[in-house]
Amino acid sequence: MLHARDRQLDALRALAVSMVLYAHFFDSDGSNWGHLGVRLFFILSGFLITRLLLEARSAGEFKPATALKAFYSRRALRIFPPYFAVLAFVWLAGLEQSRVVLTWHALYLSNYWYALRDAWDPWVLCHTWSLSIEEQFYIIWPLVILYAPRQSIERICVGVIAFSLAYRFYWPITGTPSVARDLLPPASMDALAAGALLAAYRARSAIWPLWMRLGWMPLASAFLAAHWLAPSSVTPQQAWALWIASEVLPLLPLVMLVGCCSSGIGGSVGRLAESPLLTGFGRVSYGVYLFHPIALSLVVKAQPWIPVNVSSQGAGRLLVAGTATLIVALISWLFFERPINGLKRYFPYVLSPQNKAAPIVPARAPRSAGWLAQGASAGKSTSLLEPADSRREVRVSNIH
Repeated sequence: MLHARDRQLDALRALAVSMVLYAHFFDSDGSNWGHLGVRLFFILSGFLITRLLLEARSAGEFKPATALKAFYSRRALRIFPPYFAVLAFVWLAGLEQSRVVLTWHALYLSNYWYALRDAWDPWVLCHTWSLSIEEQFYIIWPLVILYAPRQSIERICVGVIAFSLAYRFYWPITGTPSVARDLLPPASMDALAAGALLAAYRARSAIWPLWMRLGWMPLASAFLAAHWLAPSSVTPQQAWALWIASEVLPLLPLVMLVGCCSSGIGGSVGRLAESPLLTGFGRVSYGVYLFHPIALSLVVKAQPWIPVNVSSQGAGRLLVAGTATLIVALISWLFFERPINGLKRYFPYVLSPQNKAAPIVPARAPRSAGWLAQGASAGKSTSLLEPADSRREVRVSNIH
């Protein structure tokens, strides 16, 4: 059974990866939107992973070791095959001399590679920085959710967010901006932990706190104003302020967007979010994110045979490279990723004592669409990037 809220989360994946494609294919000045898309992916990842583990933890037959084994096995089945297929292709094709850094990418340390070099070289694999951060997050976070006292999880999330914000506000006093400010793990832990905090809070309450209800719109408005009204020439102090604003201001609005879609927004907006086009696009978003720089590199090399301009940002590049990316992602999903995902059934999070192959359904807290979706019929029914499998079914073994 595919619940309404999971189709709407697929729509959010489609939105996130569309912002990345817009930044990389169409608008040469769209980097803020691309980074915003990645931030949305991070919030989705933190939310889905934490919700999944908390639901497994709430089952009567829960065992941390079993859940931990299932988590890492299922993540490996979902993430590794297409990722290492891309690295193998880059190795064979020798794109942009990427072979010299493949070890860093294979170990999910590409964010450190680019941070240490302070340059996006080689570009064809630079998008893997976000995948590396997610893998680094996956190493630690399941241990926190499965072993920490349940009453401490929300406080831990708040502590991680505070640490990440302190890291971000530290950078202006360091002098010249560098790639490291965005690529080291603390730069993204606020988004991942904010999604996790949403999952932990929603497990016990479906009502938005008053400060969130009152604060999301001013923050969203301030972000848009900072993005669209910023002068073309800014002082170093203004540049730092704009950078911090673009990172911090959208956090709460994006968290509330994920929370509302996780409950199921009704009305025309909900129907749009559940349209087959958006949900299908969201379903292959991991492949789209993973393959799009490779497709772009090959399309640019083929410029002499392409009648429109794909060598620079614009409509031609978006049309040709975007279509090529989507075709590759669809083929990968249908014939490669989806069959491998079927193996997840052998790794349930919770085993029944009668049948060790059958998972137990964990208890679920009641959910509603919350303040943003009042008046709509809310569903009661889960990378860049988080490649979570949102084809959620009643049994825990079929989640992710």
